[in-house]
Amino acid sequence: MEKFADEALIEVASGSGGNGCVAFRREKYVPKGGPAGGDGGRGGDVVFVIRSNLRTLAHLRYKQFFKAENGRDGEGSGRYGRNGEDVIIPLPPGSVLKNADNEEVVRDFGKNREDFRFLKGGNGGWGNIHFKSSVNQAPRKALPGQRGEQVKLRVELQLLADIGFVGFPNAGKSSLLDKFTNARPKIAPYPFTTKIPSLGVLTIDDRDIILADIPGLIEGASHGLGLGIRFLRHISRTSALAFLIDLSESTFLESFDVLYRELSAFSIDLIKKPRIIIGSKLDLEGSKENLEMLKAKYKAEIVTGISVFSGEGISELAYLFLKLTQNEENV
Repeated sequence: MEKFADEALIEVASGSGGNGCVAFRREKYVPKGGPAGGDGGRGGDVVFVIRSNLRTLAHLRYKQFFKAENGRDGEGSGRYGRNGEDVIIPLPPGSVLKNADNEEVVRDFGKNREDFRFLKGGNGGWGNIHFKSSVNQAPRKALPGQRGEQVKLRVELQLLADIGFVGFPNAGKSSLLDKFTNARPKIAPYPFTTKIPSLGVLTIDDRDIILADIPGLIEGASHGLGLGIRFLRHISRTSALAFLIDLSESTFLESFDVLYRELSAFSIDLIKKPRIIIGSKLDLEGSKENLEMLKAKYKAEIVTGISVFSGEGISELAYLFLKLTQNEENV
């Protein structure tokens, strides 16, 4: 999983059509047979398909050029050339295709997961069998196949999740994901343990809620500082946000404001999502008092406290997550 890749630059090309054939009938007792050149085959297409078992774009790091097969040339006796095979490119859910030259979005697979036939192969050229006329019984004309197309694409991955965890490094996001799911993210008592996004599934009341642990943000992340900037776009795919605040930190009362500013600077749409504020590490000394101060400051927000270590507040939080996603569905 350390090989997580959320961006790739690839080049794709459709197949060219096969050339038409110039040929004539050569049969016994038919000394002046007519034209018999077949058409060229059609070139293969470039097709993108979504594969739910894929989680990253790592497979695009090892192969950057994808080309469909060319159509075969036509042959004598009216035989048509074989069509070229399509090139199939698998992508994980949440992928976005952009034109590498102008960054224009070509396809957003977060909104539409149907197979996408991006570039069509060139048509095959006509053989001379099409050019016979009353004044030209033996045409020596055939058409070349149409050339395929070639485009450079930027592929970006934006994780699809119901709730995205947002917080500073070491706020307890990975521990909470581990508590709720079997994602088993890397956990250690030092900042920036999480360097890649992790997904997990919380099942409650026969409902699966997908949780995403995003690498920790720091102040200035929206302007390129820290590890979080790379993954800010993953939060845009989530239905709701969970802000984790370390209640043992001296700056716990300012943490939400800083996180809020960073998200709004990156995208104003992020702060419009349903959200919940979670005070973490409730088992540490003084944290319960700090939680009450946090609730008093943000009376208009949903604020709750948890301890992954003791399990306090975990069950209540699970149902708050369920309510949060249900409210989003009803919007």
